[in-house]
Amino acid sequence: MAGGAKSCDTCAYLTYDEDTEEYVCDINMDEDDFSRLINSKFKDCPYYTNGDEYSVVRHQI
Repeated sequence: MAGGAKSCDTCAYLTYDEDTEEYVCDINMDEDDFSRLINSKFKDCPYYTNGDEYSVVRHQI
């Protein structure tokens, strides 16, 4: 689900998985959430949260 204005590379839920040696989106979702995610056509990651704590401050300046 990369691409678009919001990149999953900067998602706050991104964590490193030592077993696969890759970064993965580590968000807790149930079967209903997962089903909606698989069956929908999202342009951007629907669970994206910017990990940049200072983005609001820079926007206000």
